[in-house]
Amino acid sequence: MGKTNAHAAGNTRKTVARACCALAVVIVVAAVAWFVFLPLQTMPGRAYTDADFGIEAPADGHDEDGDGVGDQPDILAGARAYVATRPRYGSAYYQGGRPDDGRGVCTDVVDQALLAAGYDLQALVDADRRANPADYGSDPIDPNIDFRRVRNVRVYLGHTAESLTCDPERIDQWEGGDIVVWGNHIGIVSDRRDADGVCYVIHHSSPLQLCYEQDLLRSDRFGPIVGHYRMVGKP
Repeated sequence: MGKTNAHAAGNTRKTVARACCALAVVIVVAAVAWFVFLPLQTMPGRAYTDADFGIEAPADGHDEDGDGVGDQPDILAGARAYVATRPRYGSAYYQGGRPDDGRGVCTDVVDQALLAAGYDLQALVDADRRANPADYGSDPIDPNIDFRRVRNVRVYLGHTAESLTCDPERIDQWEGGDIVVWGNHIGIVSDRRDADGVCYVIHHSSPLQLCYEQDLLRSDRFGPIVGHYRMVGKP
């Protein structure tokens, strides 16, 4: 009888030990997931405006589509309208170029934003690439995908848009509707700002992303900012 009880107690201890180990693993996995994926879900905190920092409201500027609204607010509205559809993150090749299945990547945010202001990024990148082939590398020209590659969009913007500071601390130099580029990521600058006056960014970077407008300009998630552009009309 004593041996039986001792054996049962030993089994109980092993079961408890296994349960503790399993719980520890779950806690570690949850902690890692929290630190890795929380930035993809976090909504911005309180949103501030230009007026909160004494920044003058942007001038109307260029109006590419002639709708009586300047490019900057048109681009911003286009970006917000696109992410409001809650596109699923996914990279694929599409005949005709633009995704038709509710999926998209970071460049699709920019494409749809510019389209709302009268800029057909697909046609514009294709024309610029044919006019300046040496600047775009050696990949075959393909209008179905060229405008959805960050590198190509950056080259196009470098040829045609106004190039601005990459320093997010120069808060008066950033406007909603600007375009910001990292090494392999791109987004639209928001007109909403954090408590220091740094603009949020509207972007799409992950299948786990729930919030499309985030405080990114001072983040190192995508590496350093390599480009900051403002549309000034077609060349």
